[in-house]
Amino acid sequence: MVETAATPPGITRGPQARSRGAANPMWGWQAILMLASLPFLLFLLLPLLALVLQATPAKLLSNLIDPTITQAIQLSFVTTLLTLGITLLGGTPLAYLLARGNFPGKVLLDTLIDLPIVMPPAVAGIALLLAFGRFGLLGRWMNVLGVDIAFTPVAVIMAQTFIAAPFYIKSATTAFASVNREVEEAAAVDGAGRGTIFYRIILPLCFAPLAGGALMTWARALGEFGATIIFAGNFPGITQTMPLAIYLGFDQDLGGAITLSIVLLILSFVVLFIVRTALHQRISVETRQWS
Repeated sequence: MVETAATPPGITRGPQARSRGAANPMWGWQAILMLASLPFLLFLLLPLLALVLQATPAKLLSNLIDPTITQAIQLSFVTTLLTLGITLLGGTPLAYLLARGNFPGKVLLDTLIDLPIVMPPAVAGIALLLAFGRFGLLGRWMNVLGVDIAFTPVAVIMAQTFIAAPFYIKSATTAFASVNREVEEAAAVDGAGRGTIFYRIILPLCFAPLAGGALMTWARALGEFGATIIFAGNFPGITQTMPLAIYLGFDQDLGGAITLSIVLLILSFVVLFIVRTALHQRISVETRQWS
């Protein structure tokens, strides 16, 4: 302990006192940053608040029993769950290939897979229609066989998968690439095969980011609009998902549109909260392991 001129005789300033004194300027900077951020924060939060305040619980419940809204909710859940299943089955090996493979054109392939994330959904819808529509590149041959995809529930699933799957693939690729190879080599030395290593070691280690990517994919598919309305149309009970019902209800039934908007808002918040919590816990565990 060191006495200074500002310290009374016999009293020393410990590390805690010095740290409190050093931390005080930070509160000033935080206050300045909070004030500077307040206008933009209000801009982001005010529309959400306005949406929530537009409907009472009684109105929400009465609108939720409307057949059109019920059909839209059911169709959204069925198609997005199928989209998620297809993404997990097809996206997992693709992500593992991108994470561990080394082949010509890998960067180009990775870029093309990520393209739907930044591509305008309307462009994606037109691309799907030109590929799988009745007169599309592949659709014309499928039409000869009596298979018509466009403007059917299958088209809804395809549009959702095309737009949302890259979120899971990106997360899974990063997760697979981050696994310590020494753990896999040790398991191989003990006689474990590739399949055993993948299911017993790699998947458990990557569970949190894989689950987070899956949830983000499901949430993105749930909110898909542009590609769906172009490739699948907006037919109640057939291809009308919640976002499409909101679009139609904006002119015909504003109360129903607000109800579906609140449902999507709540689901989106829950998904993001779960993903952020899981990610925070994973970072905390890794920090404790390295400390």
